[in-house]
Amino acid sequence: MGYRPNPIDTTGVVLPPDLKCLCERLAEHAHDVWAEVRLAQGWSFGNDRNDTLKEHPSLVPYAQLSETEKDLDRATAMETLRAVISLGYQILPLNKPPRDIA
Repeated sequence: MGYRPNPIDTTGVVLPPDLKCLCERLAEHAHDVWAEVRLAQGWSFGNDRNDTLKEHPSLVPYAQLSETEKDLDRATAMETLRAVISLGYQILPLNKPPRDIA
């Protein structure tokens, strides 16, 4: 296999503390998108993962996931935010002016 992953270099990006709330919401969103796709594919909740029966224990609301499972979604969300910043974008809430304007 010749595939070599080439992710955006985010090693120098430090996320501001005020993005923690956004990160958690994005993690929940990522889980909901994943679950929506699985449900559309005919998967349903099952206590154990069973690919033949299309059952998965994570087909529950985000709030009901274990912290370990939430951490997987959080890591994806945080890395996405880091990539956005690394690409030169700013993430600002709509209710606050940019720091250099205020």
